[in-house]
Parts: sequence; C-alpha cells; structure tokens
Amino acid sequence: MAEIRVLLGDDHAMLRHGLKKILEDREQWRVVAEAGNGRDAVREAIACKPDVAVLDIGMPLLNGLEATRQIVRQAPSVRVLILSMHSDRAYVAQAVEAGAKGYILKESAGPELIEALSAITAGKTFFSPSVAQVVFDDYVRRLSIKVATDPYDRLSEREREILQLVAEGRSSKEIADLLSISTSTVETHRAHVLRKLGLHNTAEVARYATRRGIVQ
Repeated sequence: MAEIRVLLGDDHAMLRHGLKKILEDREQWRVVAEAGNGRDAVREAIACKPDVAVLDIGMPLLNGLEATRQIVRQAPSVRVLILSMHSDRAYVAQAVEAGAKGYILKESAGPELIEALSAITAGKTFFSPSVAQVVFDDYVRRLSIKVATDPYDRLSEREREILQLVAEGRSSKEIADLLSISTSTVETHRAHVLRKLGLHNTAEVARYATRRGIVQ
C-alpha cells in the first residue's frame, strides 16, 4: 500500500503525540505536519498537501470548522477528518457542510482512527457510530430543500474569522496584525458581524461563539 500522509491539528500536544504513535505504528502511515491552532493547520495543509488532515473542532485562532472550509477551498486534494468531543447533530452537520469527509469522537479515537482514515483515503465517508449516519442523511435532506435560516450562514469567511478572534478576547489591533489588515477594516467587519447576528457588544459575541462551539 502506498504511504498515506497525515496532518494532525489539535491544541493539545499530548493528544497529537498519542495519535501520531497510533498512526506511525503502522508502516503505511506517516504524520508529515502538526499544528496547535486552526490557522497553522490551514497553512500546513496548503504547504504539505497531506492526504488527510485530522482536525479538532475547538482550536484557538481559527476553529476546526472554519479551518476545514479554508482547507477544502485552498487545498481541495486534502481530505478532512474531524476529531471532536461533541456528538451533537449540529456540530456534525456543520462539519459536513464545511466539507469534512468524516467525524469521530475523541473518546473512541484510538480504535476508530485507522478505520476512519482508511475509509476517507479510499474516497468514502466515516462517522462514529454514536453520531450515526442519520445525521449525515438529515443534512443532505435539508441541503436539498435549501432552507437557510441560520444568520451565521450570512457571514463571510473573514467575518467568521473575526467573530472567533473577538470572542477569544483579542483587540482590533491584535486582529489587524494577525490578519494583516487595517484596524479600520477589522472594525468594519466587527460591525457587520454584530449587525448580521443581531448582537450588540463583545460580551454577546463571546456568549454566542461559546454556544455554537466556535470557542470553548
């Protein structure tokens, strides 16, 4: 079997170490890059072009769902597997919508990881049994009737990035430096985020982002 190259994206170094050992105990698997936040995960995916990127949802700077969207758009050959502690339908539906090919739970990552990666590299999808295939079926059904009622869907990619960074407590100047844009541009995006989501201040942004699992 040809070597399968993997990117691991999780902000817990010990978990990455454990996953790396599980993978590299098998001859055909190799971890070619690691990332401790979503922004670095996107950069590594674009630079290294692994076969699969394994991403946690709750990463700093850019959460796993937004990282998935950017990887799918900028490095479409990279398949994404989400690794999460959340089994809620909403998280799984968002992951599939973002372009992920699979979703497994951290509690069962050991026994399921190889099975999930094998399926995904073979062009299939893989979901932990506890989140159930019905979640994917429900998403496809809702997509087919094109019902879009979530205000979050109206945010641009840049606005979603800034939403997370604001929720993490970063100032406009910090965000501007991180994204290489002007402070006034950040303020404009912040205003758009508040208006589109019906929020009024940073505290409400933080609560909203926590409820959605954008930050933890």
